[in-house]
Amino acid sequence: MDAKITLSFDAAVIDRAKKFAHKQNISLSRLTEFLYDKITHQSYASLEDLAVADWVNQVAEGKAEYKTKKRGRKSLRNEFLKSRK
Repeated sequence: MDAKITLSFDAAVIDRAKKFAHKQNISLSRLTEFLYDKITHQSYASLEDLAVADWVNQVAEGKAEYKTKKRGRKSLRNEFLKSRK
């Protein structure tokens, strides 16, 4: 069963990912699902341990950067409610 999610990425990253997925004859959703599946079926100590990290570095222009934000529950709730308007 498929489930829908909303993600935010840099527009340039999305454009490159769409082109890559198109060349592979799969949808961007299935490409993302494939990557998540690879990540979650094995235990990794960090993002750098991922076997896919080398592949991502090859596809990306320059070194891949992993950006995270520390946000509280209230901030996430407000962002969600704002997106639903």
